Amino acid sequence: MRHGIAGRIIEKFGGQSALATLIGKGQTTVQYWASKGHIPAKWQPKLLELAEQKGIDLSPADFIATPEVIVDQVYIPKATHWGSLKIGEVEIPCYVLENGIRVFSLKGIVVSLIGTDGGQLAEYLKVKVLQPYLPKDLIPAENGKVSALFQFDTGASGIAQHALGLDVEKFMDLCGAYSSALQNFASGASDSKLTARQMEIAVKASTFLRAAAKTGIVALVDEATGYQYDRPVDALQLKMKIFLEEEMRKWEKTFPDQLWVEFGRLTKWSGQLHHRPKYWGKLVMELIYGYLDKDVAKWLKDHAPKPIAGQNYHQWMSSQYGLKKLIEHIWMVVGMASACETMSELRRRMAEKFGRIPVQLTMYLPPKSTGESE
Repeated sequence: MRHGIAGRIIEKFGGQSALATLIGKGQTTVQYWASKGHIPAKWQPKLLELAEQKGIDLSPADFIATPEVIVDQVYIPKATHWGSLKIGEVEIPCYVLENGIRVFSLKGIVVSLIGTDGGQLAEYLKVKVLQPYLPKDLIPAENGKVSALFQFDTGASGIAQHALGLDVEKFMDLCGAYSSALQNFASGASDSKLTARQMEIAVKASTFLRAAAKTGIVALVDEATGYQYDRPVDALQLKMKIFLEEEMRKWEKTFPDQLWVEFGRLTKWSGQLHHRPKYWGKLVMELIYGYLDKDVAKWLKDHAPKPIAGQNYHQWMSSQYGLKKLIEHIWMVVGMASACETMSELRRRMAEKFGRIPVQLTMYLPPKSTGESE
């Protein structure tokens, strides 16, 4: 009998043998997943794709393991109020418990912050660069348990009655840890490297942190003046949405400094970043725009406006379809560049990753003159 998250997902695909055939791997791979109880993060997008093709009911939330509840948790607080908070494109279930604690559901946190890859929260808290900034109860134990998580009664019935949650203040601590790690990485203050995936999560966390701070001060003023009773019911959520968009634009309106730091290192440039060489513009055209997804490139070609004085290509894209793909690609290039020693190595790795075919040119030298020495 199969147990855990992995077992339930394997059954959806018709068992270990059937799933192994679908993914083109030996059955021992799927058996290993079953024994561990979860699906590795790198395989989750593939299984989601297969599930969609086969008409199997599978979502990112299905990959999120619900850890065993701490045995000595005698008191299980019950929610007296519940709803959902929209952060970007994701809604996080949220609750106020009878003891006054505000809670986000664990699944909502993982999906909103980590995205479609899902996975156990502990996997993402074990990241080395986060450790100095996390409070002790958010650092996973050797068995993977996170002591800040606790079980609560959602107020629903049946299988949905109990869930694992995290105090919203702890969630802010988590976002703060990612934000600090990103700042140190960007400034070069830390020897530890952030992967492109970790940087994507860190940008989300930093964006939420700043937007929440702005919303919080608005709420405090409303409470101090009594305006909270006169404002529209969803006024703060609307403010949060606006602040999130504003904060995201700060990340999106210019290329991150870390890209220029890596370009400087790889080209041996020792000058100031805001006085960077003009030829770096050609590097951007080659390594950023030149490798964008074909669909994005086609869209840009079909929809690009006529040049406007004072507006560059990236600024125009900032409110357009290609933005998300552009930002993802930039951070991928930053991550790849950080692992290279020369610009030639970065060019080679980019070409290999995107399947570019190397071309070797043959050159012909003029014949030697009569009597010319060898």
